[in-house]
Amino acid sequence: MATPVAVPVGEGTADKLISMLKPKVEGLRIGPSMSEDSDLGPLVTAAHKERVSNYIQMAIDEGQEAIVDGRGFELQGYENGFFLGGTLLDRAKPSHQSYKEEIFGPVLQIARAENFEEALALPSQHQYGNGVAIFTRNGAAAREFVQKVNVGMVGVNVPIPVPVAYHTFGGWKRSGFGDTNQHGPEGVKFWTKIKTVTQRWPEDVQGSEFVIPTME
Repeated sequence: MATPVAVPVGEGTADKLISMLKPKVEGLRIGPSMSEDSDLGPLVTAAHKERVSNYIQMAIDEGQEAIVDGRGFELQGYENGFFLGGTLLDRAKPSHQSYKEEIFGPVLQIARAENFEEALALPSQHQYGNGVAIFTRNGAAAREFVQKVNVGMVGVNVPIPVPVAYHTFGGWKRSGFGDTNQHGPEGVKFWTKIKTVTQRWPEDVQGSEFVIPTME
């Protein structure tokens, strides 16, 4: 995702989540994109690798803690490649520039929330609104989140809330382009020209009528 942020509710939940994520991020297999053994390939250009690295440093300078820092990763035989290891950052804040902007890299930020309302507000108030997911066993909390969150695609216990092509795909706010979504009924309607036909088949009328027909 362009701006991957995890929002655990409560300090205990956050600490537990980080303890689970840390070995996962550290264990990511970085390698050539065509290799079946690779979890992540290189970034698209050297300039983009530098850009993502700068975002990581920016986040640290803004007060985030680097639980895992992937900037030191080097792949033997590909020393000049655009590879970057997975990075896990804790204690992101809405005021952080690194939180506000799209990184487009293997960087996950943790933004801790004290309660449900704060967790709901974080994605709702963000300038981008492409996709968001809630993980919960509480149906009432899930229903309230789905109804209130200001984001275009929402998943419930689904990690990446991107639907199949015959459903609407598209974000809100700065994550959207144009007035319609890309997939689903809205895309079909946009490219459809409507033809309106009005018909009447009276049996007792002789000749042509030049008045608006009535039910009488």
